[in-house]
Amino acid sequence: MGHFLPITLDEVKRLGWEQVDVLLVTGDAYVDHPSFGTAVIGRTLEAAGYRVAIIPQPNWRDDLRDFRKFGRPRLFFGVTSGAMDSMVNHYTAARRLRHDDAYTPGGQAGFRPDRATYVYSRILKQIYPDVPVIMAGIEASMRRLAHYDYWDDKLFPSILIDTPADLLNYGMGERTTLKIAHLLAEGKGIEACYDLPQTAHLSHSHHLTQNTIELHSFEECQKSKRCEAENYQIIERESNKIECATLVQRHGDCYVVVNPPEPPMTTEEIDASFDLPYMRLPHPKYKKRGPIPAFEMIRWSVNTHRGCFGGCSFCTISAHQGKQIASRSEESILREVECITQDPDFHGVLTDLGGPSANMWRMRGRNQDLCRKCSRYSCSMPSLCKNLDSDHRPMISLLKKVSSHQKVNHLYVGSGIRCDLFTEDNGGWQYFRQVVVNHTSGRLKVAPEHTSDHVLALMRKPSFSLFRETKRRFDEICKQAGLRYQLIPYFISSHPGCRLQDMAQLAVDMKQMGYRLEQIQDFTPTPMTLATEMYYTGIDPTTMKPVYVATTPGDKADQRRLFFFYKPDQQRDIIASLRRHNLSHFIPKLFPGRK
Repeated sequence: MGHFLPITLDEVKRLGWEQVDVLLVTGDAYVDHPSFGTAVIGRTLEAAGYRVAIIPQPNWRDDLRDFRKFGRPRLFFGVTSGAMDSMVNHYTAARRLRHDDAYTPGGQAGFRPDRATYVYSRILKQIYPDVPVIMAGIEASMRRLAHYDYWDDKLFPSILIDTPADLLNYGMGERTTLKIAHLLAEGKGIEACYDLPQTAHLSHSHHLTQNTIELHSFEECQKSKRCEAENYQIIERESNKIECATLVQRHGDCYVVVNPPEPPMTTEEIDASFDLPYMRLPHPKYKKRGPIPAFEMIRWSVNTHRGCFGGCSFCTISAHQGKQIASRSEESILREVECITQDPDFHGVLTDLGGPSANMWRMRGRNQDLCRKCSRYSCSMPSLCKNLDSDHRPMISLLKKVSSHQKVNHLYVGSGIRCDLFTEDNGGWQYFRQVVVNHTSGRLKVAPEHTSDHVLALMRKPSFSLFRETKRRFDEICKQAGLRYQLIPYFISSHPGCRLQDMAQLAVDMKQMGYRLEQIQDFTPTPMTLATEMYYTGIDPTTMKPVYVATTPGDKADQRRLFFFYKPDQQRDIIASLRRHNLSHFIPKLFPGRK
């Protein structure tokens, strides 16, 4: 019989432990599944022989008993806001409070604070000032240097400045967490961890070496948005490399030092992570509180890889998981499929086989020596890298093998598909046909993001002509196969560079193509993305040229409203905003008979 990592004192006592080695504090409920970071780190430490307990969603408003219940850990506290930045989790693009939380039983909101990593770290240091606190997860990772915060609408210093944490472990942290645990277990102080890859720490001095780059200071960036844009240009360039520099940024009288990341995980390493003895369920303590929506969404899905080389300007995946693809072996994937099918609640439907992008599994540079010298932000934009092995045939084979399992009645591909990876020679369009005919539930979602090519260029997405070609092929495949399926596009409004006329043209294009949009989003600036830097600075860091940004609630609402041109209750406001911006020539195209 398997077991959950303990989250109660009774569980720890039943295990006979007198003291826990590592305590993980998280803003999410505890789901013991490889898609949830706290479970991955906890199981990784457990496999190395450490005694690990979890404090999920502690109450930060009372006498702080949740933080005290296990006592002092022998080695360290690991702190994370959870699978999402807590501010993204809490607020909409219009800065309105959300009323649900997908990572909490019953989808209930209110079980984690704003800026959870900050709050948890301060509480732990207040109670246990001499116990190391290690920050990790997406919130800490994306805030490791000075960054724009959309919710307070100002430049924030590194999270290391605003919290008393001793160390920051950024990115996907299994390797580094183990190294930290080993050093502390040997009796060494936290300072012994300062040179570890994929960590960041505070220092009162630094020494520039050949492999160190000093960024503009936080104070300089506060005074000059150009300095902030120049910083981002360096940060992104270095994060796209396999072998990159140490980054240093002065904040007042101290320095934030960010060490280079670990090399990409090997297939053997990522297999070992996915093969750990997860229960693949939420902790039983939550049974009476209702299902956890984020778990229900991924319960019957299989993750094939980590990382993404797409380089989209609004996305944090490559900054957090890395640009290089770390792929699981086919054997590991099939083992997980077998494990899922043994679950008594499984009814024959796998909801996804993919990753950050569905079709990047096993893709990598043919010549890794060239990859080590490369600093391109993307392997697919502005054109497909000639060194990239983008063969889709292994994925076609994998889809067929998983589908042939006797207990799998349907296998769907729910992850986003990158059509810009398709060529006639690499099996991409064959993969597309395979997905459309055999692995679609009737509606296939793709993400062109916009119809304006100049906006798409700033998004680092291909021309809208690719979506038109994709739809042509989709319709052709459906006609040949006798299927009445839909291709559903996903779009973003108010992205930097997008003006109201671009949204009006998008609405016209959708009307002409017969679409009534459902999959849409208003751009939300999140730390450490190119689009967020453009939003804050009004500069494209890639070219250092000015870029238009819709920042006022009114301008953003005008853009978003155009998604719903087909709704009668939106017509009056759309016409008024078009007239107000001297765009009346779009009115008869959207609303025949009106001027």
